[in-house]
Amino acid sequence: MATDELVKTTGIAQHGASRLPSVDVDSFNIEIKDEDGFLGDRASKGAFREILEQWRKPLRKSGEDPFGDEPSDKISKKALDAVLVGDDTEATAVVHSAIEDFAQELAYVTRRFLKTKAWAKTECIVVGGGFRASRLGEIAIARAEIILKSEGFKVDLVPIRFDPDDAGLIGALHLAPSWIFEAYDSILAVDIGGTNIRCGIVETRWKKAPDLSKAGVFKSDLWRHADDEPSREAAVKRLVKMLEGLIEDAEAEGFKLAPFIGIACPGVINADGSIEKGAQNLPGNWESSKFNLPASLVEAIPEIGAHDTAILMHNDGVVQGLSEVPFMQHVERWGVLTIGTGLGNARFTNRRKENGNGKDRDSTENGKKKGKNDKE
Repeated sequence: MATDELVKTTGIAQHGASRLPSVDVDSFNIEIKDEDGFLGDRASKGAFREILEQWRKPLRKSGEDPFGDEPSDKISKKALDAVLVGDDTEATAVVHSAIEDFAQELAYVTRRFLKTKAWAKTECIVVGGGFRASRLGEIAIARAEIILKSEGFKVDLVPIRFDPDDAGLIGALHLAPSWIFEAYDSILAVDIGGTNIRCGIVETRWKKAPDLSKAGVFKSDLWRHADDEPSREAAVKRLVKMLEGLIEDAEAEGFKLAPFIGIACPGVINADGSIEKGAQNLPGNWESSKFNLPASLVEAIPEIGAHDTAILMHNDGVVQGLSEVPFMQHVERWGVLTIGTGLGNARFTNRRKENGNGKDRDSTENGKKKGKNDKE
């Protein structure tokens, strides 16, 4: 794509940029292999289910499986969480055993990331993704942190603060330039995954918290595209319809909606908005040289309000991690791991700004006020 076309597509910056308003993105979507294959496969939600199945096998042979005939990949996180506080000690023991084994795998994978050049001197790692949205996920994260610290690694592992579904939308705020927050109170955000596409109206709440720590999702729309198995063109058409509906909702609610759409998408995102690799779970071929999602959306939604639409797209792990920017000001280098269908990853270095106006969302003053465990 030519440079002038790129400017028309984004209007403000490059897609997949390594320098963002609050952070430098040191790396994302790293694929590390060992003798068993891709490292991320050892710490995915599927990996946990396989571990749970292994612990159930010997009990099933003796007819004492506390979960009966229910397949391990069909037991909900909510049901497993209930087992942790229930009266069935054998079922509780099975789940705890699976948590321990998964924590060992997560610690192993994290250790390998920390030994790469891109992740050197990482002080804190935020763990997101759907697996984190459960008590068993929180326990596994805490256990992995203990394992790493027992081995001498000086790194904190913390669950992502926002609900992972919201974090993937809220993080899009940190792709946007600061002038947006002075003129508008909300943006549109899109979080594309291998199973779902989620769109939302994200409130900045910038006047209450210039660091965006109080941002929230006013309304979201979810489409489980994996059930419909649409073509790429049908998926984009449905996405446009979802966004148009949210634009109408924002107008009806009296929001000052910015002419900006932030997109989180799997894979390696090029500067022109094309996807180099890593989009194999999306409907159709999103890595085609003839396909450009931001350009398609600008064509379908050329204006929001009375202004030209600007779109910025970045890797989904990066965007989910960006939701933590306000809470990571006590460190300089930090990362994110998202446990889902695969293991998303990104490493950041904070960009310090000391302009003294109290409105800079990544100011060092904000870092002095917020510690690792301070929640809004």
